[in-house]
Amino acid sequence: MDEHRPPDPGGFDTGPGPSRLAFALAYAGVVAAGILGGVIGWGYASVGCEGACTVPLVGGALVGAAVASLGVGVVAVLALRAMAEWRRPRPGRDGPGGLSARR
Repeated sequence: MDEHRPPDPGGFDTGPGPSRLAFALAYAGVVAAGILGGVIGWGYASVGCEGACTVPLVGGALVGAAVASLGVGVVAVLALRAMAEWRRPRPGRDGPGGLSARR
């Protein structure tokens, strides 16, 4: 039976990643930004529209939600990656192949 084996990282320990709370907060931030961006887009479209403006209002809300959620999503991903990097053991420090392994 052929078992699936992940590739050997060569002794490099990636360490623990960000907590589940950090992921949940990042997700909540993206959702909140999407909602608020939709409200702002709706308001921006309603300023320049008179009469029956359903399509421009919905379009403004969708564009505002997409732009805001994409922007916050990029920042959330960068923040989560930085958190993972801060918790990762550095090469040459205490850890696999680090100073403590040479002694």
